[in-house]
Amino acid sequence: MSLAFGRHAVSIPGPSVIPDRVLGAMHRAAPNIYEGKLIETTYHVLDRLKAVARTAGNVAMYISNGHGAWEAALVNTLAPGDRVLVLATGRFGKGWGKMAEALGLDVEVMDFGTTGPVDLAALSDRLSADTAGQIRAVMTVQTDTATSVRNDIAGIRAALDAAGHGALLLVDCIASLGCERFEMDAWGVDVMVAGCQKGLMIPPGAAFVFSGDKAHAARDRLDRVSPYFDWRPRHAPEIYYQLFCGTPPTHHIFGLEEALTMLLDEEGLEAAWARHACLARAVWAAVDAWGQIGEMRCNIADRGHRSTAVTAIHTAENAAGQLRTWCEAEANLTLGIGISVSDGLAAPTGDSLFRIGHMGHLNPPMLLGTLGTIDAGLKALAISHGDGALAAATAAMVAPAARGIERAAEYRRAPQGPPGSNGGRKRFATTLDPITPPEIKDANAEGGA
Repeated sequence: MSLAFGRHAVSIPGPSVIPDRVLGAMHRAAPNIYEGKLIETTYHVLDRLKAVARTAGNVAMYISNGHGAWEAALVNTLAPGDRVLVLATGRFGKGWGKMAEALGLDVEVMDFGTTGPVDLAALSDRLSADTAGQIRAVMTVQTDTATSVRNDIAGIRAALDAAGHGALLLVDCIASLGCERFEMDAWGVDVMVAGCQKGLMIPPGAAFVFSGDKAHAARDRLDRVSPYFDWRPRHAPEIYYQLFCGTPPTHHIFGLEEALTMLLDEEGLEAAWARHACLARAVWAAVDAWGQIGEMRCNIADRGHRSTAVTAIHTAENAAGQLRTWCEAEANLTLGIGISVSDGLAAPTGDSLFRIGHMGHLNPPMLLGTLGTIDAGLKALAISHGDGALAAATAAMVAPAARGIERAAEYRRAPQGPPGSNGGRKRFATTLDPITPPEIKDANAEGGA
């Protein structure tokens, strides 16, 4: 007998669960793409995305996955032959570096392995040694989805500043935006890339590149940029069409409007960060309980360097694959595959590693269902493990959840403030000026409304 009936559960690190409200917002006929509500909604969404990134800079939205955002970030700031320093802590930092190499950049990789973050002391030494300033950009990820490590982005900026180095700081937040604290302007990040299918709770297909003044100056020195990826017309379009170099991703825009309302207005960004941290601690507590007997453990030993969006978990050889198969076939639960890093270093293989995504639209019943199903799978497969995982997970939720409820109540009691103001709830979102559509700019220039 199989129990794999009822609603399919997905606990992978993206695409994440899509809220029914978001699906509902997207479930509509094709809109007018020349005028009307879509244009107004697009500029509103772009404003709100900047609030999530905590930046007063610009944002360009692309019809692509995260790899498209990687390429857009590179071609708008760097020219073939420029040297870049890649700080790798897993598969995805290296992947971005390989793309840079394919674009003709001179790529240097500092590989920090697969079980820990960027070593800031080693980075400081490398930057101090670059007395000629040959390194034009430092590239890294905030969360590497393969290893579930979280890098100290503020610390990387501090290392650049302490060395007096002028390199751009480019950061991949594809797995972390909306889930982990990220402060683009306060942390001195010049370019940040993100996708829509993880913390932003939208089906794959849209990606974003956020940029500041230093990145814009880098773009100014370039003779030629791919017309599609060039962010200049997207930053300051003369007509709506230029925002996307063609037809807009209409239904993604409507979905984003709903998702950002949920994230910024109803929950609050800082409350969302706290929720992710609380749920992550529940996962870690369960893994610790399982690991009392047998070989299960979190890939990142130091909790301070673990992502709160995804957890990579070691098992005995071949146990991870067996567990994933059982959960899918017998319980209708999809777990994240293990992604090995073939770099000659000690790294887990896909057969002894699986991942739990705890990002985006997620609450205790959903997460405890995942953990309970894994526990059942371990028992069904006779995989050696300790008991008490569910009790440990619920205990890890209780105190932080109580503080989160109090925090959310305070947020909801705060006055909303008039439209366009930054009072009340807006303190949790943004203090930034809104983007003004071209037709409104023109009206203002002519003395209109």
